[in-house]
Order: sequence, then structure tokens, then C-alpha cells
Amino acid sequence: MGEGMGGDPELIQVRADERLDTSRLEPYLRERLAGAQGPLEIGQFGGGHANLTYLLRYGATEYVLRRPPLGPVAPSAHDMGREHRVLANLWRVYPLAPRSYFLCEDAGVIGAPFHVMERRHGRIIRTDLPARFQGDPVLARRIGEMIVDTLAALHKVDPEAAGLGGLGRPEGFVERQLAGWTKRWHAAKGEDDPRVDAIVAWLEANRPASQTVSLLHNDYKLDNMIVDAEDPACAVAVLDWDMCTRGDPLMDLGYLLTFWGEAGDPPAWIEGAAMPSWHDGFPSRAEAVERYADATGFDLGAVDWYHVFGVFKIAVVLQQIYIRYLRGQTRDQRFAVFGDRVAALFDKAATLAGA
Repeated sequence: MGEGMGGDPELIQVRADERLDTSRLEPYLRERLAGAQGPLEIGQFGGGHANLTYLLRYGATEYVLRRPPLGPVAPSAHDMGREHRVLANLWRVYPLAPRSYFLCEDAGVIGAPFHVMERRHGRIIRTDLPARFQGDPVLARRIGEMIVDTLAALHKVDPEAAGLGGLGRPEGFVERQLAGWTKRWHAAKGEDDPRVDAIVAWLEANRPASQTVSLLHNDYKLDNMIVDAEDPACAVAVLDWDMCTRGDPLMDLGYLLTFWGEAGDPPAWIEGAAMPSWHDGFPSRAEAVERYADATGFDLGAVDWYHVFGVFKIAVVLQQIYIRYLRGQTRDQRFAVFGDRVAALFDKAATLAGA
């Protein structure tokens, strides 16, 4: 229904193998959602590489439905219960978090757990700036500063005030993350890779002590944000909260730096995982780190470790998706090139670590 649902560029026709069975869904929604009367139109948001996201439209009333991807998934990711819990509370103190209205854990309704949340309108910027916004270094700098400021604001939220004081296990968070993502690599790899072994050894030998605990998004980057369609330096929403927890905030910053391509970076680095931060005017990674430090007051002396870990983590995330494609668990042809992206990211991590 994509183009027929208002011409929203984020909407596509629902993919054939990802259609929702409405026979149980429609009456289920009618009992729980205000305005869920009349015919239900369903569109699919085409972006994203994992969780499936749909637009539910009843005339002028719109909602968003989120469910895990098809096929086997990592048990700690794609957690709709966690995402609902976060978004049912966080919106009160962090307005960029869309509100979630309810969670359905009965897989008999659509074949998987799901939750329904509010719709935010705007646009998503992925690997490049829309043509109309290119060539404006002042705007580019504002966008970069907004990305940093939005993350710093999240990390200054009091988890207790957000009703999320019991979320996660912040004690030993960094150690568990390193061990967990190393284990995921071994589960998802197609073959052994000595280069990855060297990266893991460097991370283990240089692991810093955490200095504070905050809410973590755990997948924070520009294409997980909605920005204003007319002013892309104005954030409308932060999306994809299914891995949100409490822990060391610099894990979010290091992960963000993974996507912060600069004009002088090797092309493979930019292609491997990029925001359009290589455009003239964007703050450099060093400037982004300095702005974040000024906003939070955190000591960023060990930021290089978090950057290397961020590169390692996103490489494993993409490898988990790629192995599902190789095993025939998803037919999405977007994933066919992920092997090259993973290789480029491991090269980048090894270079940054000197491993």
C-alpha cells in the first residue's frame, strides 16, 4: 500500500513473505486501540534490517506495529517486551521516545510477539543526505551536533525518574558485553578468522573501568532517528529501543562513532557502516567526542576502546543477519552484500586497535 498511503517515502508494499495475517489481528486491535474502527490498511516501513515495522491506518488514525524478524533470532535481541516496557515509560521524561500502548505476547495472533506504538511523522536519513539538503555546511554541522546532543540528553535521564530503575544489570556491563558479543561472533561466523581473534584479544587486554551508569539505547545512530522533513537538524523521534538497558553510556558513544564516517576515511570504512557525516560541515569524530564530553562531563580518555568495540559489535550484528541470509532463513536480497561489509568493519577495527 506504500505509495497509496499518502506517498510516504518510508512506506513500501508489504513484502510477500512478511504479510500480517489480519484474521486474528484485526479484532484484537479493535478491542484495544482508540479509533480502530472501520477498514484497516497496512503498510510496511521498508528501512531497517531486523525487526519488522508496519503502519496501521484506520482512516486518519495511525499506529505503528513492531514485531521480530522472521526465522530464528538471537534470544537477547528483537525483544518486543523490553521495547514496550521502555517506550511505555520513557516518553514522559524523554520526549523523543515514542509512546508504546500495549504489548501482545500471544504468538497466536500474528505468529510472534508484537507491540503497538504511536506514529511520529518526519523523514529518516540513511547513508546520504537528501539532495535538497546537500551543499549546506551550516546545516550539516547542525545535524551532527543534534545527533550528539540527543544522545547526551538520553544519558542524562535519571532511570528512576523514567520508571526504568530496574532495567538491565549495570554491574559488570562492559565485561558481559565483550563476552556476549564474542560468543555471538563464534555462533554466527562462517569460518575462523585470526584477525577477529586479535581484535578480541586487544579488547580484553585494554578493557576500561566504567565510570557511571545511564540508560543506553544500544543501537544509536542517525538512521534510528526521525528528523523533521523541513529541518533535518531537528529530531522528531528516536527509534528501535528493543535493546535498551542500563550500563556504561560510553558504549553508545563508541557505537555511534562506528557510523561517523569522515571525508578522509578509506572508502571501505564509509561503505561498511556510514552516516552521511562525510559531507562538508559535519563535525569530525574528535569534535563529536568533545561536544559529548562538554554536554555530559564524562571522562573520555578511553574513548578509543569504546570505538573499537563499537566497530566489532556492528560487524557481529551484520554477520548475524548475513548468516541468516546464507542459511536461507531470509530471502531479502539487501543482505547479499553483507559479507563484504563485515570484512571491511573487521579491517577497520584491527586498524583502530593496531591489532
